[in-house]
Amino acid sequence: MRVISGENRGRKLKAVNGRMTRPTTDKVKETIFNMIGPFFDGGTVLDLYGGSGGLGIEALSRGADFSVFVDRASAACQTIRENINLCGYGSRAKVIQLEASRALDHLHENGSHFELVFLDPPYAKQHIVQDIKTLLEKEMLTDRAIVVIEHEETVMLPDSFDGGLFREKYRTYQGQTAVSIYYYQPEQGSDSVE
Repeated sequence: MRVISGENRGRKLKAVNGRMTRPTTDKVKETIFNMIGPFFDGGTVLDLYGGSGGLGIEALSRGADFSVFVDRASAACQTIRENINLCGYGSRAKVIQLEASRALDHLHENGSHFELVFLDPPYAKQHIVQDIKTLLEKEMLTDRAIVVIEHEETVMLPDSFDGGLFREKYRTYQGQTAVSIYYYQPEQGSDSVE
């Protein structure tokens, strides 16, 4: 696992020991960032199922201002902290050790808003739809925010969510991994309400 591009290009990242996490492969990660526009002019990122932190760190390397990493496992959080420090992002990152839904409540209470959200839950536990509904109901997305979801190809996600989130891109890899990319357009969402 390494940082693909940006200021930390080529830097190797530590993986979480054991089989608790399923890191995004470099190939899938590179494709994700090519799909959403490879570089950023600031913005705040949420890596909700952080694992080793590869997606959020990649966004920081490519120009995001700040990233919040969430994972419920202490070993994962420790690995994320080590990778953040390896890349020199200690002042541009926050690690929260909580289960995803509790972390979203906590972030909402603190008034957090995000331009880019990564949802890459362990395949055995698909909380994707509920997480997205929470982000929308709590108004935690900025206009034109991007939500990137890595999921099993067998998991069918809707093309849109009430509240203005629309899937604009979808790709599959090796017959089991899929990536869905949604854009937040609340003004269109209000038009579609009957």
